[in-house]
Amino acid sequence: MLRVDVLLLDLVIVLGAARLLGFLARKVGQPPVIGEIVAGILLGPTLLGPWLGGELFGPDIRPALSALADVGLVLFMFVVGLELDQKLVRGKGKAAASIALGSSGVPFVLGVVLALFLVGDHAEEGKSLPFVLFLGAAMAATAFPVLARILTDRKLHRTTLGGLALASAAVIDVLAWTVLAVVVAIAGAGESTSQWQVLLAVPYAAVMFLVVRPLLARLVPAFERAGRLTPGLLSVVLIGLFASAWVTEWMHVHFIFGAFLFGAVMPREGADHLNHQILERLEQLAVLLLLPMFFVVSGMNVNLRTLTVSSLWVLLAILAVAIGGKLAGSYLGARLQRVPGRQASALAVLLNTRGLTEIVILTVGLQKGVLSPELFSLMVLMALLTTALTAPLLKWVYPDRRIARDIADAERVALGTPDSYRVLTVVPGEPAASAPLAGLAAALAAARAPSEVVLGHLRPYPQGRLEVGIGLWSELTEMTEALGGLEVMAAKVRERGVEARVVTRFSADVPAELPGMVESASPALVLVPEDAPGRESLLGDATGRVITVRPGAYEALDGAGPVAVLNGPGDAAAHVALQLALATGRPLVVLSRGRGLSLAQRLSKLGVDVTSAVEAPADALLVAPDDGTAPAGAHLLVRAEQDADPVDWESAVPARERTS
Repeated sequence: MLRVDVLLLDLVIVLGAARLLGFLARKVGQPPVIGEIVAGILLGPTLLGPWLGGELFGPDIRPALSALADVGLVLFMFVVGLELDQKLVRGKGKAAASIALGSSGVPFVLGVVLALFLVGDHAEEGKSLPFVLFLGAAMAATAFPVLARILTDRKLHRTTLGGLALASAAVIDVLAWTVLAVVVAIAGAGESTSQWQVLLAVPYAAVMFLVVRPLLARLVPAFERAGRLTPGLLSVVLIGLFASAWVTEWMHVHFIFGAFLFGAVMPREGADHLNHQILERLEQLAVLLLLPMFFVVSGMNVNLRTLTVSSLWVLLAILAVAIGGKLAGSYLGARLQRVPGRQASALAVLLNTRGLTEIVILTVGLQKGVLSPELFSLMVLMALLTTALTAPLLKWVYPDRRIARDIADAERVALGTPDSYRVLTVVPGEPAASAPLAGLAAALAAARAPSEVVLGHLRPYPQGRLEVGIGLWSELTEMTEALGGLEVMAAKVRERGVEARVVTRFSADVPAELPGMVESASPALVLVPEDAPGRESLLGDATGRVITVRPGAYEALDGAGPVAVLNGPGDAAAHVALQLALATGRPLVVLSRGRGLSLAQRLSKLGVDVTSAVEAPADALLVAPDDGTAPAGAHLLVRAEQDADPVDWESAVPARERTS
């Protein structure tokens, strides 16, 4: 009989151990799943033994814990399917296919060869073929979730190397689940008297894509009408998810494939907000309770007490095949596509990550009786070791300085060659809130030809990043929203006949990384709001001219008043004011005596509508040098390098503007 008090105590112990060891794993630079599996091993027979372990996690409690773990696995596989994004492979198909085939084919073949030596001691009677194929599939797997988190933590996911790794892992993921489905179907058919049910798997997949997918697309307009994920909409998703999982389990294929398939047929077009809110809801349940339960229960099935000296040799053979096959196959596949040696080595190390995916595959093998408990324990150790080795090996093969160079190179490629007059506009926070910056940038750029505006956006990593799934969903959703806002700004710039580019990426430290982005752009002007993080770092070592935009500048720019400049030392502020006056067709007012009067007369002779005055008109757009003398009401503050060359005013005024 199930003792509820013991079950509740077990939940306290499991959750506490999972969160504690997951936290410690993260502290030493490892994925939390490493700590959660170790927690399961420590709570299992390896440490607690049959005495204390039998009291806390006895045979009457295990089924309840396993049931909770299976529900967590259903939710996890749904998320994996939901985040299966073919855009990851777009433009990288040939290289990703080559790397994926090498990374999965070589270890699969080596795993099959190893299985032929182990089949006599570890395979159940009548399951030799599933055992051989299963071991090959287990060797070929790559943990897409853990890989994605490693890439984002090291800021590699927006580089060429990171994109190629994600694309290759996505292909490997599809290959691994396909092979596993075949293996499980073979094993399920062998143990079932209703073998015909397995044959329904292919038509069921067709129904899901051709019938269920269009029906699920109706969730998007319903979500947009409601403006949020209602309990009714979430109920529809969960009912469909568990129904799909039940159907595949009834077919003797395994419920994980039904959950994965339901996630894969969820709507994608216009469904970013819907899917993101679904993940946020599932995270509260899956990450905090059910998914750690799955990893801990999996770890409880590991019993290192039963291992012998001969088991050590088997473990060494498994590690040699798993690591050697992955590294050699991935490196060979990359080099065949002419990927440089250093990057090919980094790809090989990254694709050797197993973690989440491997544990799921091994658990399925144990449940289906394909793996013996001893071999399951050894394979779990292999998964832990290969995952734990990834981060330190990557740091050794591909150090931080190369990553920084890759990020800078990617930005330079996105920007193109600086053969035009470039205005870099720093867009902080939400692009929608900074939309008026586009008009100001376009006005400054329009005074010169050829010219372009670059909208630069460094986005802090999301707070409370989702831990479920590949670990990229919240980042990709936020980046999609940011790109949408930036493209709206870029469209306003292009309406003025000025070319516009968008450069955006996530940053762990926006103020520290902003100067690097500015340096990569090589701009003539840098436009930055006064409250933008990192503005002070730009002023300390001005690149070109840095224009600080103060509150009220947008309203003044949209008004009809003149452009007024407080003419101080240097010509930078006066030159910027002249550009704005010419671009917007407004008169220019030069504020100061002596030199200001002389400048006004000079520009007047060149045909500029200019006057001199002591005070700025109330409705003027006021530009001032950023030297500490600007009044509080100044809208734009201009700072230039100390040794900036004086402005050639005759060249600054286009011939078409001159009347004399």
